[in-house]
Amino acid sequence: MIEKTNGGFLISKIKQIQGRVFEKMLAEHGISEFNGAQGRILFVLWERDDIPIIELSRKTGLAKTTLTSMLDRLESSGHIMRAFDPKDRRAVRIRLTERARGLREKYDKVSAEMNEVFYGGFSDEEILNFESSLGKVLENLIKKENDYER
Repeated sequence: MIEKTNGGFLISKIKQIQGRVFEKMLAEHGISEFNGAQGRILFVLWERDDIPIIELSRKTGLAKTTLTSMLDRLESSGHIMRAFDPKDRRAVRIRLTERARGLREKYDKVSAEMNEVFYGGFSDEEILNFESSLGKVLENLIKKENDYER
């Protein structure tokens, strides 16, 4: 393996800049109901609503402690509801409100614009190869994280 690489640094830098650009794009589209980080949570719920917090944590990549405070803000702003799982009262499920469901179309437009920025100048093949490589990096990190949790 190459001794000196910049992948981790580049991914971190991309994440930071992408977050700032996405926040500005949300504002340009008049979306002030939530921020980009909260949008990641809503996006997961738009794809599959009414899921346990542990699953939401896994799908967003957010630690449960971070997720809990973000869910508090989303709940107080009327975007999500917490409900006990009828099969296991210890488990809490997260559900979207109608208000949050109504924001998806606006969010999807911003997300599509962000994809255009993100992949500007890429061919379809380059996008597929890039995302495949990122998937491998993610798998490696998840395996290592699971090792630490054992």
